[in-house]
Amino acid sequence: MTDSAIETVTIADGEPGGRLDRVLAARIPALSRSRLKALILAGQVAIAARTVRDPAAQVNSGDTVTVTLPEAEPAKPAAEEIPLDIVYEDDALIVIDKPKGLVVHPAAGHATGTLVNALIAHCGDSLSGIGGVKRPGIVHRLDKDTTGLMVVAKTDKAHRALSKQFEKKLEGPLERGYLAFVWGAPDRPRGTVDAPLDRHPHAREKRAVRAGGRDAVTHWELVERFSGEDSSKDGGKPVAALLACTLETGRTHQIRVHLAHIGHPILGDETYATGFKTRANRLTPAAREALASLGRQALHAYRLAFEHPVTGEFLEFESELPADLAALEAALKA
Repeated sequence: MTDSAIETVTIADGEPGGRLDRVLAARIPALSRSRLKALILAGQVAIAARTVRDPAAQVNSGDTVTVTLPEAEPAKPAAEEIPLDIVYEDDALIVIDKPKGLVVHPAAGHATGTLVNALIAHCGDSLSGIGGVKRPGIVHRLDKDTTGLMVVAKTDKAHRALSKQFEKKLEGPLERGYLAFVWGAPDRPRGTVDAPLDRHPHAREKRAVRAGGRDAVTHWELVERFSGEDSSKDGGKPVAALLACTLETGRTHQIRVHLAHIGHPILGDETYATGFKTRANRLTPAAREALASLGRQALHAYRLAFEHPVTGEFLEFESELPADLAALEAALKA
């Protein structure tokens, strides 16, 4: 949009009215209710040619409401030419396979070099303005050193619809699958961790299972067990395993905390597997070398499926293990 655009909503005679923000949200689905509220407060909305700044103002049968949409402001994060592995892209969204080491959003200590910076450069004018700013709409995140699939919205409408899918996982089509290499192996084929998460009481950068925290549910399934260098010394117990995890909720560090909580932290996790470093001595030399060179938690978002926010089509994507995790897997199997 190069100039301000005008959206006009007319309430037909006999049609019920209601609160201004609710009426507009129902009739202009491309804009979120929070965006519409901001436009009302900024004096960009008029009822019968009279500017109204109250989101709760009453709209009556026969009224005509006009909404002025200013040109979307340039994104504050700078555009940066950072290579991206693009799995799918259209006018509404983009799916990428995130590499390790890439922070998703600018924050303290990571003002540049993030996925958002890269997407601003890649998408350019195809970003229509999330909340009035030309920026990609982040609906979910992966930790800096977790690899795998992410979907990002390019429009307000797509951002709102995708966000709803991520908020209502049990009621919708959303599927997120992760592969995790963990210490030890569960003694049963599958299970569920239902344990609330909150900030760690002593380390703000960490999360912990705590009563009264936000609900968090992770389902896991045993894919494969791996023996150590001399399994006879350990009574035949596996030294590590590969688990496939699916999420009902999407809390920060959820899989990492939950798997550590049940005694099977993720290999290479410097935050939640600190008490398991000596376990590396049980690995074969090749597996120890592969783990030492990994430099991150062995966690990969391998599956992502959701309903397209515009077409309603069910989209499914899968990602192979990246080279470093594939090398770890091969070494554990050898």
